[in-house]
Amino acid sequence: MKILVINSGSSSVKFRLLSMPDKKLICEGLVERIGLEDAIFHYKTEEVSLSEPGSIAHHREALQKMADTLFDPIHGVIDDATDIPAVGHRVVHGGDSFSTTTRVTEVVKNQIRDFIPLAPLHNPHNLEGIEIAETIFPQAVQVAVFDTAFHQSMPVRARKYAIPRRFYQDYGIKAYGFHGTSHKYVAEKTIAYLRRLHSRIITIHLGNGCSMTAVQDGKSLDHSLGFAPSNGLIMGSRSGDIDHSIIFYLSERLGYSLEEVQRLLTRESGMLGLTGYSDLRDIQRQAAGGDSDCRLALEMNAYRIKKYIGAYAAAMNGLDALVFTAGIGENSTLIRKLSCLQMEFLGIVLDGAANEAPNHGMRELHAPASRVKILVIPTNEELEIAQQVYQLLQSDA
Repeated sequence: MKILVINSGSSSVKFRLLSMPDKKLICEGLVERIGLEDAIFHYKTEEVSLSEPGSIAHHREALQKMADTLFDPIHGVIDDATDIPAVGHRVVHGGDSFSTTTRVTEVVKNQIRDFIPLAPLHNPHNLEGIEIAETIFPQAVQVAVFDTAFHQSMPVRARKYAIPRRFYQDYGIKAYGFHGTSHKYVAEKTIAYLRRLHSRIITIHLGNGCSMTAVQDGKSLDHSLGFAPSNGLIMGSRSGDIDHSIIFYLSERLGYSLEEVQRLLTRESGMLGLTGYSDLRDIQRQAAGGDSDCRLALEMNAYRIKKYIGAYAAAMNGLDALVFTAGIGENSTLIRKLSCLQMEFLGIVLDGAANEAPNHGMRELHAPASRVKILVIPTNEELEIAQQVYQLLQSDA
């Protein structure tokens, strides 16, 4: 069975076509830096590898580029839309409505739409991917896999906010957690590596959106993102943790509307607000060239990560493994180095040479003296989604 997976992020679209259940990769692609003039379309099969720079203004254009390439008579891998019986979609926010992988219906799409105010950078693109896939592959089953599902195991003490309980009971205002597909995938890989039934792991997903999860015995215990994917770590254009009094100050004293405040904190803050750049590669280049704002932003980014490492190690009463994943976590030697500096009291000792080594795939970064394993594990959200889609279809058969 061929399953197409579409993963629409806040500034990128990843796609993979896989044969299941043998997990054979037929093709894969990535559109990155969407909305910027130097966007890039990547596409790869066993026979061809393409990288095409050019302006891609929005996600709809990126998804259409994906479809055109899949059907291309020279480089494509699909003759007919009926070759693909199922399309799996990453959906960021499922609220309380979805705790498992779900077939897409009009009701499901309307519920995804209802959660757009809670995930304004993601759910619109996730929904758009579903709707475009419905037109391209009208005979395929569309399946939604929700980022929030993995974090259903978080205990109430971690989920609940210290506001009147009626907001939790009547309106579902609580921490939901995100990037669950990625955290679940790398946590399971780490548990297999440790060969230990009982484990205390911190998974660190660093991309344009960033989050951390305390994973105890394979279950999400706590997570840095909450009611919406905007708090916690410093992200590409999102502020992460901020004193909520600043919101009132912006509104009451500086005259910002609530819409302007939301845009400021989700689209104009984070690394973009600190430096003028949202892509960490640009920031690192500028910092290396002496830009003091970029240097400070990198230090702030790592400092926030370190604070969460300490908090989650305390919550789990120890730590067995620290895992970096996603685009920045897998590729930025600098962020990993800064995040592990002066953490010896927790048993975290980075091997500098291993960290700098040009290596790909799963690898160890800890020094012999480190009590905590430090790992890089490339995430594979698309494979995880394909597996869940296949399992759903088999259970329905």
